[in-house]
This record gives sequence, C-alpha cells and structure tokens, in this order.
Amino acid sequence: MTIDTYKLTSMEEPSDEILSQLMREAAEEAARTNHEATLRFFEEIKQAAAAYDNEQR
Repeated sequence: MTIDTYKLTSMEEPSDEILSQLMREAAEEAARTNHEATLRFFEEIKQAAAAYDNEQR
C-alpha cells in the first residue's frame, strides 16, 4: 500500500509511514491555507481603513 493507493474510508489501518505522510501533507495544507487567509484578512483591513479614511475627508 502506498499513499497514492490508500483510501481513508478503508477498513485497513494505514502503516506508520503512510499515516506520517498523510499528517505531514495535512499540516502543510493547513499552513498554506492559514497563510492565505491571513494575507486576505490584512488586505481587507487595509481596504477598510482606506475607505474609512476617504469617508473622513
């Protein structure tokens, strides 16, 4: 069994190596999406601040 052939819905337990790879890939994906969300958040804050500043003029 390899990471490419393992199905999470399988009744068979993954090997330690496959489980480690699954966890590593999940952590990498979580870190990537968290970084993207953080960038979007601060961009929205900048836009809101600019809009507020323009309204105050």
